Amino acid sequence: MYPAELVKPMRDDLASAGFEELHTAESVEQAIKKQGTTLVVVNSVCGCAAANARPAAKMSLQNDKTPDHTVTVFAGVDTEAVNAARNLMVPFPPSSPSMALFKDGELVHMIERHHIEGRPAEMIAENLVQAYNEFC
Repeated sequence: MYPAELVKPMRDDLASAGFEELHTAESVEQAIKKQGTTLVVVNSVCGCAAANARPAAKMSLQNDKTPDHTVTVFAGVDTEAVNAARNLMVPFPPSSPSMALFKDGELVHMIERHHIEGRPAEMIAENLVQAYNEFC
């Protein structure tokens, strides 16, 4: 588990953009069951989260169509919440960072770590925007 003072700026990066932080399995299940679309970002301390995933998630919200709800869990910190989110992302293997779009509780789009590493934030954001345009 990472120290709170280490992850605070990384948490704040998404929270300041309007992402709701989820810390329990129950909060994850409630968030994903909500009517409409929900973007779940599995945040991480790694460099690709800082350089690619978080900026892409925020950038993607500049689109005309966006998810009804945006939430985040933090790998290595919010273990219960992360496990609950990952269980809802099956058949995709656990990875962090990652992003999943749910519509009415069903997984409709997934971006795994291997789609994030080495790709510019703009490309990842465009991937999300295409999903928003289709499902939101």
